[in-house]
Amino acid sequence: MKYVVATAGHVDHGKSTLVRALTGIEPDRWEEERRRGLTIDLGFAWTTLPSGADVAFVDVPGHERFIPNMLAGLGPAPVVLFVVAADEGWSAQSDDHRDAVAALGIEYGLLVITRADRASPDRVREVIDLSRDRLSRTGLSDAPAVVVSAPDRVGIDELRTRLDAVLAGMSSPSTSGRVRFWIDRVFTRTGAGTVVTGTLAAGTIAVGDTLDLLTVDGRRRLDVRGLQSEGATLTTAAPVSRVAINLRGVGVDDVSRGDALVTPGAWHTSAVADVRRVSGMSFEEAPEHLVAHIGTAALPVRLRPFDGDHARVTLARAVPMSRGDRLVLRDPGQRIVGGGVVLHPDPPALTRRGDATRRAASLAAMSDDAGAAEEVHRRGAMRVTDLTRLGLVDDAEPTPHGVRVIGEWWVAETSLTAWAERLRAAVVDLHDRDPLSAGLSASGAPALLGLPDTTLLATVISEAELSSSDGHLAVPGHKPSLGDADDAVRALERRLADHPFRAPEADDLAALGLGARELAAAERTGRILRLRDGVVLLPTAPALAMRTLASLDQPFTTSAARQALETTRRVVIPLLEYLDARGWTRRLDAGHREVVR
Repeated sequence: MKYVVATAGHVDHGKSTLVRALTGIEPDRWEEERRRGLTIDLGFAWTTLPSGADVAFVDVPGHERFIPNMLAGLGPAPVVLFVVAADEGWSAQSDDHRDAVAALGIEYGLLVITRADRASPDRVREVIDLSRDRLSRTGLSDAPAVVVSAPDRVGIDELRTRLDAVLAGMSSPSTSGRVRFWIDRVFTRTGAGTVVTGTLAAGTIAVGDTLDLLTVDGRRRLDVRGLQSEGATLTTAAPVSRVAINLRGVGVDDVSRGDALVTPGAWHTSAVADVRRVSGMSFEEAPEHLVAHIGTAALPVRLRPFDGDHARVTLARAVPMSRGDRLVLRDPGQRIVGGGVVLHPDPPALTRRGDATRRAASLAAMSDDAGAAEEVHRRGAMRVTDLTRLGLVDDAEPTPHGVRVIGEWWVAETSLTAWAERLRAAVVDLHDRDPLSAGLSASGAPALLGLPDTTLLATVISEAELSSSDGHLAVPGHKPSLGDADDAVRALERRLADHPFRAPEADDLAALGLGARELAAAERTGRILRLRDGVVLLPTAPALAMRTLASLDQPFTTSAARQALETTRRVVIPLLEYLDARGWTRRLDAGHREVVR
C-alpha cells in the first residue's frame, strides 16, 4: 500500500531533520533552504516501513511567512506528523498548524516530540500534556505520542512502527473513482517538457490517459505522456501516492500551483459554495474578504454569513468542488480564521427577500452527509451523473426515501405527483373549454410542466392516469363533444345514408357549418370517415363499397367502380386507395384492380 504523510509544526522544531532521519533523503530542495536551515517551500522524501507500506512525506515550512505553502502541502495529505520540539515546547506557529489540521479535518497522525536530547524527562512529559491539550479539539486529539532525537536516531524505529499502526487503521482509497489531482509543483525536464507533481488521493492515472487541466484561464484537455513516483517510472499510478505527471500539449508557464487535473466530465466546477463552519471563529465575526485554501489552491474569497455556522463563499475563480471538501479560511495577515466543510457546491441563487434566512434554516437542518435528497427535491429531478459530479452520491449509495429512479434520473416523488396533478388538470380544463379538441398536445406537455427532460413525460402521463393517442393526451374514455355541430353532423349522416358515395362538396360542408375542427371531432367520435382531398363519407362506406365491387367482373376498372357506386371520380379514387391500403383491393396496373379474396 502507498501512503502520503505531511509534517506540521512550528518553524525550526526539527520537521525536516525528522523526515531526513526517517527516509535518508534531504527534503529541502533549494540551496537557500539548506544554507539557512529553513524550509521555504514543500519538500518531498519517501521510505518503506517495516510492514512494507510505501510512504511519501511532504515536508511543509513552519515559518508564518510561508503559511500558504504549508497549506498547499497539508491540504491534500490524509495523515500528519505533528512536530513539537521538547526544548521549546508549543509555539506560535504550532497554533497555526493546529488550526490548519482542525480546518482540514485530518484525523490520522502522530504527535512527535523532537529534540528530546535537549530536555529532561519531566519537560518532555510537560510538552506532551500541553500539546495534547492544544490538539484536543482536532482529529489528532487521541493521536499517539512518540518521543525522538532524530540526529541520534533515538525513537526513530518506534516512530516507524507507530506510523505503520496508524496507516493500517486507514480505509483503502478508491482506485476506480474520479481523479482530482491538485498540482503543487511545476517544472520542465529536458527531453520531457512540462512536469507537474501532486498527491493522488483517489482514482488511477495511466500513461496515455486524457485529463482536463483546470487553470485560471479555463479548461483544456491534455494527454498524460509519462508518470513517475519516488524516482521510479510508472505506467499506472494508484492512490494514495506522490506522482509526477509529464503532460503533452502545455507549456510550463501555463500551469501553476493550485491548478488541478481532473477526470473529464466527472467534476462540477464552481466559484460559489455553501459551507458549514468546522473550526475557528463565528462566520458572523469573520472578515468579509479572506483567502480560501482548497487542495493546493489559494484564492481570494468573499464570505457572506447566514448565521454563525453557515455561510456562502464566493471564490475568485471556479475550481472543482464536491460536497465534503474542506476550506481553510485565512485573513490577509496570514492568520487562519477557521475552516468550513462544503455542504453544497452548486447552491441556489438568493434573489428574493428572505432567501438568506430560509437558506440558513435549510443548511442548519442538513447533516454533513446529507445533500442528494435535498438537491433532488429542490430541483424536482436530477441526473445521477450530475449528483455524482457534485459529490452528492456515489456508486454504492441507495436511492433516498421519497425519490423515484426513472432511467438516468432521480425524481422527487413530490415533484412527480405535482407534475401529474398539473397535467391532468390541464387536460380536464381543455376538455371543458374546447369540446372539439382531441386532447392536450403531448409535444407541448414538457414545456407546460417545466420538465427537465422529455424522457420523464411517459411516467408523468402514467401517474396522471391519462391516455395518449395520435400525439394527444386525454382522460381515458373521454369522447369529444360536438356541441353545436352535432345537428350539422346528423344532417350529413342523413344525406350520406341515402347516397353513401355522394360525398358533399366543400361548399356543402361550409353551408352546414362543418369546418376542419368540427370534422376532425366528428371523425374521432366515429361519426364520419375522412379520405384524402377532403372526401367525407360514413364509416360504413368501405364495407358497402366492397359488397358492390365484389359483384363486378374481376379485374375491374376505375370507371366500372365509379359507375357501380354511383359516384364521381373525385370520390372513387380516394376510396379505392383507402381499400388498397387495407389490403381489401389490389391495384394491378394503371387502370385495373381486383378484390382480394
